[in-house]
Amino acid sequence: MLGSTQAQNTKDEKELSPQDVYRKATSLQYKYPDSSARLFQYSHDLNLKKGDSGSAAFGLLAKALVFEHQAQYAKSYDELWNALLLIDSSKHKIAELTVYNRLGKIYSYYKREDKALEYLKKSLNIQKQLIKQEMIKPSDLVISYHSITNIYRDLNNPELGEVYLDSAYLYFDRDNTPISKSFLDFEKANILAQKDNNKEALEIMESIAPWFQEKLPSYMVLVYKYWGDIYFNLNNLNKSEELYFKALQTSAEYSSHIDFTPLIYEKLTDLYLKKKDYQKAYTNIKKAKDLDATFFDSRSVSNQPLLEIKDTYRLEKEKQEQKIQAQHLKQLKQEAEIKNLQRIILFVSIIFLIIIGAIYIKNLRARHKSEKLLIQKNKELEIKKASELVELKNKELAASALRLIEKDEFLKNLKTKIREGDSVIKKSDLNKILKTVSINSYNTWDEFRLRFIEVNKEFYDKIFEKFPNLSQGDQKICALIKLNMSSKEMSRLLGISVESVHTSRHRIRKKMKLPRHINLEDYINSL
Repeated sequence: MLGSTQAQNTKDEKELSPQDVYRKATSLQYKYPDSSARLFQYSHDLNLKKGDSGSAAFGLLAKALVFEHQAQYAKSYDELWNALLLIDSSKHKIAELTVYNRLGKIYSYYKREDKALEYLKKSLNIQKQLIKQEMIKPSDLVISYHSITNIYRDLNNPELGEVYLDSAYLYFDRDNTPISKSFLDFEKANILAQKDNNKEALEIMESIAPWFQEKLPSYMVLVYKYWGDIYFNLNNLNKSEELYFKALQTSAEYSSHIDFTPLIYEKLTDLYLKKKDYQKAYTNIKKAKDLDATFFDSRSVSNQPLLEIKDTYRLEKEKQEQKIQAQHLKQLKQEAEIKNLQRIILFVSIIFLIIIGAIYIKNLRARHKSEKLLIQKNKELEIKKASELVELKNKELAASALRLIEKDEFLKNLKTKIREGDSVIKKSDLNKILKTVSINSYNTWDEFRLRFIEVNKEFYDKIFEKFPNLSQGDQKICALIKLNMSSKEMSRLLGISVESVHTSRHRIRKKMKLPRHINLEDYINSL
């Protein structure tokens, strides 16, 4: 009959999907751990056939947890390393951080603090990377912080435990955190008890116990044990003894946290020593030692492999690393060759650009030089033309001035002859003619002055600017000096004596404040 029932169960399981098998295994893990472990293995096999190595790894992780609750740490350790091999090929980061978290806890059971924290912090770092990539929420960090708090609880280090528990509370989110706040409150109660705040710790234990009894009764093994510790600290030995027995009964009922029973028997030993019941104390310490040797003694056949690195994983990792290293070296060599080629191309390009640049600059300088020379020549030519033009016009002015002198001489002679000759013309008509001659003479000079200013504008501007105190007569003398006229020519043109010209020249020198060694004509021509 039993054989037919097992055959029927196997037939039913074959019709289930990997997910259904996993769910069924989860429902059996506390009451029927052996059947649960077998189903988790079956779930792993089905997922592996489908090529889903990530889900297959989770099957092994769940199986490892069943073995861990049964204190079969060597088997749990094996399954975790097997899961890690699958995770390496699937790159499933969530499964990877879970493996490191579980490995950390197993090492903590053996008081291997360094290894335990190494793996738990690996798990924590992976979580932080996934949060940056927005693959998980920050509230998922609570699991890693809670696990590290557990380690420091087992190591009796409440100060460091409190640091990580505070981080767990900081990231806790009731709607998103995958564990209940009751787990954090449980750790808080233990830290308070370790710091002798027993009354506050007791209040927390009484408030969270109903949740664990309803949601996760197997965890009550730990709750009853630490609850009993608080009453032990308060010297309420009867209540403490009652809770320790409840912890042992719960462990037996759910086949859970069996590894924890040696600690409970040790506490019972302390309790009976306080009661001076040495027989019971001896019985409990013997049970504690026997169980501790079974679960944790390194000489135990079941636990010897736990202290060694798994060869399968190590060899596989070495092969992968060698392959990766060979590929990396090949890639580095190719990159080095490419870089050398790039350097050569860059060097040739720089030389080519320098040559082109040098040629361009040389041509630019030559063109600039030729343009500069051309501009300079054009400027010199323009200056020469302007100078020649000014000189030509000044010659014209000088000729015009000479004609004026001749004209004035002629008019003077005419006036003399008219005055000295026989008077046939009326005196009034004669005066009109003489007046007209004087006016025409003045207009001729004014026309000459305007033409002179037009030709020698720069000269006149400088004269006005440097010597504003020169009179109009002084300006006339300066203009005639500019035209290189002699004193005699000036006297004839201006209708004054030569002595008056000399006097005017002397007056001009004084107004210009010229030293005696400077020639007036040279100075005026330099303006």
